[in-house]
Amino acid sequence: MILPVIAFGSQILREKCVNISKDLENFTELVDNMWETMYAAHGVGLAAPQINRNLRLFIIDTAPFVEDDTGEKPVKKVFVNPVIIEESGEEWEFNEGCLSIPEVREDIKRKSIIKIEYFDQNFNKHIEEYNGVTARVIQHEYDHINGVLFIDKISPLRKRMIKGKLIDISKGKIPTNYKMKIVK
Repeated sequence: MILPVIAFGSQILREKCVNISKDLENFTELVDNMWETMYAAHGVGLAAPQINRNLRLFIIDTAPFVEDDTGEKPVKKVFVNPVIIEESGEEWEFNEGCLSIPEVREDIKRKSIIKIEYFDQNFNKHIEEYNGVTARVIQHEYDHINGVLFIDKISPLRKRMIKGKLIDISKGKIPTNYKMKIVK
């Protein structure tokens, strides 16, 4: 089922999410709904707070970002109760956007390599290292489950410049080609 994406201005996007237990009711259905919602909105990642669930859970599919000449392979995964253990490498800038903040894109600096510990959809534990675009997408979604948005990483001047758009988003005045919802 395609769920509405929670819009900027909703409190849940600012909350630190809670860990998931193996016995979470309808977990598989939740993950399936997240995939369906993300693909319907043409996203490359989606975190549980973006569908109004305060859970340490996100999904990614980097296929749309990975080009043949980069040497990166697409990554499609479910991350349950993730913890970024280490961020390293050079900081690099990339133009980011967010399904919860439509029509706003900003250049964001992030480290190029991360090491992350997480459980997959079957609650098998993994510790893996990612780099490049995949590391960036993971960092963006990881921020979501910690109540951080990509616009928190821009300069105060840029924030003032996009303030009008952010207000419009929080009032539901930005049209999208996917369902959005504001939760107060």
